[in-house]
Amino acid sequence: MTQNPLLDVEGLKTYFYLEDNQVAKAVDGVDFYINPGETLAIVGESGSGKSITSLSIMQLINKPGKIIDGTITLEEENLLKKTGKQMSKIRGNDIAMIFQEPMTALNPVYTIGNQIMETIRKHKNVSKKEAQERAIELLRVVGFPRAEEIINEYPHQLSGGMRQRAMIAMAISCEPKLLIADEPSTALDVTIQAQILDLLAEMKERLDMAILLITHDLGVVAEYADRVLVMYGGQIVEETAVEQIFENTKHPYTTGLLDSLPSLEKDMKRLGAIKGTVPPAHSFPKGCRFSSRCPHVMERCLESNPDLNEVESNHKVRCYLYN
Repeated sequence: MTQNPLLDVEGLKTYFYLEDNQVAKAVDGVDFYINPGETLAIVGESGSGKSITSLSIMQLINKPGKIIDGTITLEEENLLKKTGKQMSKIRGNDIAMIFQEPMTALNPVYTIGNQIMETIRKHKNVSKKEAQERAIELLRVVGFPRAEEIINEYPHQLSGGMRQRAMIAMAISCEPKLLIADEPSTALDVTIQAQILDLLAEMKERLDMAILLITHDLGVVAEYADRVLVMYGGQIVEETAVEQIFENTKHPYTTGLLDSLPSLEKDMKRLGAIKGTVPPAHSFPKGCRFSSRCPHVMERCLESNPDLNEVESNHKVRCYLYN
């Protein structure tokens, strides 16, 4: 970290208290930072804690979930000490979020224009007419050729890619300092995926904002991210610059993710697969959380969970192979 971070997360723990006194440790002691103008990617399988981390930052965790420890600092202000009213002023203004599925994130009974205008008028002192003009301008910016018509249409009248563009227009309407994009290209065809991700990269440069990109796709990480966090079992298992994650992989889990990627440069062969599945968050193994799936498991891995240590400059790994 060479500058004052825009966002600094330390010791974040978000647990879900289930029936039969079970506790799901969805996010369990996560530390990371995001610098101004940087794209940080969080990658991992479903169930690794990526989305819960982003919802914790936005303070959108509902019962039975609860943030039980840690700090989330945005420009030297701890968000976890903010009231609900204070957070409502920060959401959409300083931090905005694009959710996985825009059809469920957009309100089906309001037009696209009304939803964008509501965000603008909540945070900016503008008239309804000015908000409408701004909404039309934003829809043009994100690639709608007939923005004047789109503002009067409802979410169900748009395709998946168009809904995602509308979500981006809403998210950038107040020029946030940080944009959280949770699987922004999920369920879109490959061509539309590339368009959406290129649009996010363009908006980042235009608005000089930072992006927290949550994905399971390492190809997306290679193309768009500056740094990457690999999450597994509610914890970070590897953290480094994006080039290092491909050229100098350390953690066996990251290696497994990379081996599962198809490549034109590799000889024709069956893609690699990580055996087993991510254990449920309420029953992680006693030791390393990857121990039941790891090809390099040792006896000590079954007894205790390793710490996240810096093994090379700006390269951290949670693994006993490097302790």
